[in-house]
Amino acid sequence: MQESPVVVDIAGAVATVVINRPAQRNALDRLTKEALRDELSRVAADATVRAVVLTGAGLAFCVGQDLAEHAEALKTDPATAFETIGQHYAPIVTALAAMEKPVIAAVNGTCVGAGLALALACDLRVLSAEAMMSTAFTGIGLTCDSGLASTLARSVGESRAKELILLAEPFSADDAVQWGIAGRVVPAEEVGDVARALAQRLAVGPTIAYAETKHLIAQSFNETIAETLQSEAAAQARVGQSKDHRNGVAAFLAKRKPVFEGR
Repeated sequence: MQESPVVVDIAGAVATVVINRPAQRNALDRLTKEALRDELSRVAADATVRAVVLTGAGLAFCVGQDLAEHAEALKTDPATAFETIGQHYAPIVTALAAMEKPVIAAVNGTCVGAGLALALACDLRVLSAEAMMSTAFTGIGLTCDSGLASTLARSVGESRAKELILLAEPFSADDAVQWGIAGRVVPAEEVGDVARALAQRLAVGPTIAYAETKHLIAQSFNETIAETLQSEAAAQARVGQSKDHRNGVAAFLAKRKPVFEGR
């Protein structure tokens, strides 16, 4: 029996989603994209899951689109070869970016093209010191997809984003941290453990507050400061009705550690 191209392991309140095509460096063919889209939808809807880790099996995180499959699609019908962007890539990136719980990319190795876009759609990133990254798209005569034009520019700024996309030159994990793409670089063998530890820390946090924070940051790029102030006030009013907020205030006044339930 063929092994599933995406494997999900749920331990406590943390779901680890693994792109599972190590022999192909986790290249995204149709079956893998469909599985990833569907599994992310499932963990997003699972109220018992309060944090998610996305990673790849083997020595790569994800090298993006499976180009052998893409070449066949171009040969069969060039007019429909890019329908996968709307059918697969857009829903996958939306699921990661808009998920009502924190998502951590455990970048265990090579991370290029749409793979880089997936990592950037996550909230936090833990990078292997050996990871190599690249936008890659112009190297095969394409522009970017999967939200990379937005997420990369937000992370590194417009000028560097243009340089990285137009030149498509590889860059290191240390470069990524220096430029604002990731928060930490760790030895390759520690990536999974560090990412899961972060996820476990977030999984016992105030999930509703995390979700509202994600929304506020995402929409702030299209708002004036006055509009952001209004959005924050409305979000605070919503979060302020949560049990977690009441517990947090009570714990602070009692000088004890708060216990958050995600509601």
